[in-house]
Amino acid sequence: MQPHQWDWGINQWVEYLKDKDTPVLPRTRAILAALQAEGEEARERMSALDLVNIVYADPYLALKILRRAEERRSRQLGHDTTTPLAAILQTGYDELQAIVAASPAFDDVLPGCNTCEFRSVLAAAIARAWANCRSDISPDEVSMAALLVEIGELLLWHFAPEMTDKETQVREWNERYWALMQRPSEIEFTFRQLTMALAQAWELPGLIVILIKGTDTPRANIARLAADAAKLITMDLEVPALLSLLQEVHKVVPGANLVELAEPLPLPDEIRAELLKAIESGEAA
Repeated sequence: MQPHQWDWGINQWVEYLKDKDTPVLPRTRAILAALQAEGEEARERMSALDLVNIVYADPYLALKILRRAEERRSRQLGHDTTTPLAAILQTGYDELQAIVAASPAFDDVLPGCNTCEFRSVLAAAIARAWANCRSDISPDEVSMAALLVEIGELLLWHFAPEMTDKETQVREWNERYWALMQRPSEIEFTFRQLTMALAQAWELPGLIVILIKGTDTPRANIARLAADAAKLITMDLEVPALLSLLQEVHKVVPGANLVELAEPLPLPDEIRAELLKAIESGEAA
């Protein structure tokens, strides 16, 4: 990373990142390599849904196959690709293996990158559960958007690791990087704004861009709130904050009560008990 990059605005970062070859997570490479070593037997055993689960565990890979499917769709004038399953069906096992094998590897996955990646995967699972509570027409579309909400930050972890805090190697979940580094700058943008700008530069499907934006529609709000929930869960858990977030979710998923909306959250037993008690107290008031 060059010194002048510290003063870049969002447009400069988009130009820098949009054509970079996205990596895949080390565990994805290991899983696909193990399947490749098993040969034809593994290929015959793997269903499309099995491959989708691999994609859902790696937001970098999800982005790669979505962009690959969209490039193919634009040439063939097909329908937008908006779910991991649709992308996998267009890609196939052999091409997925080739994509992963040709992808750059992480030299060193920093702890903060692991946290951000975990948040993305968790957000996708929560979004799918909440979308199901709403009887959404395609929960996987909402889940895909939640999986990609943090992709701007994830790319910076790989392509600009110098921007991390050198002592903790993590970033605050709602931070602006220039403030964390305590460097003077008049440029301000959030990681989610970077994600949105990149999604538009990549010409991702319009529906996915709207869902990533996280406003304007109940489905988009579910994707955004699921990402927020994942961040709360990976921080110091505070029951009032969780309760407030669930109340926001209830506004867009009115058919489910707060207890049902809390079920997909992987909380420690004591925190869950305290949250359920707070929900009960609120309902009794």
